Amino acid sequence: MSRLQKDPLRPLREEERTELTCLSRSRSAPAAQVIRARALLAVAAGRSYTETAILVGRHTGDTIRDWVSCFHRQGVAAVVPRQGGGPPVRYGDEQQRRILAEVERPPDRERDGTATWSLSTLQNTLRQTPDGLPTISTYTIWTILHRAGLSWQRNRTWCETGVAIRQRKHERAVVQDQDAEPKKS
Repeated sequence: MSRLQKDPLRPLREEERTELTCLSRSRSAPAAQVIRARALLAVAAGRSYTETAILVGRHTGDTIRDWVSCFHRQGVAAVVPRQGGGPPVRYGDEQQRRILAEVERPPDRERDGTATWSLSTLQNTLRQTPDGLPTISTYTIWTILHRAGLSWQRNRTWCETGVAIRQRKHERAVVQDQDAEPKKS
């Protein structure tokens, strides 16, 4: 026999039941939302938290209890998972947009000290601006740029155009592209 539930699920309104039923049968919604909807419907049907946990593939009824209490506070919006552990998000959407806007801006040679952005010059610029990010790391910048689909390898040349030093088996060789000047324009 299971213990008495301290915070039992309140009776569902008709529109909540309809929305949870549609979500629980969905094949295109995220799996976490479908599982939460199934769990809430099972508890509403009279199952215990422990039975519901087994039904939806969780280890304990404590998870179901947490979902029910979240449902009491938020309603149907509680089926959408929140940030799931780990360190808190330090740089939100606004800061990420700020970083991406700075990357899109061409650097000023005098003010920024560079003609093209690198992670370290971008970091220095973001740290020095009044509305900047004083503790941002190059790894964080790289992660945000990577998520946005940007890659430094595609956008930046690390050596003089048309000249490359190649390592051959026994020596280093300087290779020059004869067509480099026409390619630049």
